[in-house]
Amino acid sequence: MGDIVNLNRFRKDRAKADAKATAQANRAAHGRTKAQKSQAETERARAARLLDGSKLED
Repeated sequence: MGDIVNLNRFRKDRAKADAKATAQANRAAHGRTKAQKSQAETERARAARLLDGSKLED
């Protein structure tokens, strides 16, 4: 026979694990500070300027 399991406790633990996974995904997507976002935008713009400056004219 298996172990006796409290189904309510099992459901709550599963819901808590799901919420934790969702929170982890949200932290990755939205957890950057304003400074980090502006720095990434500056780096992207710099890379675009560098690429445009390296183009050969036809």
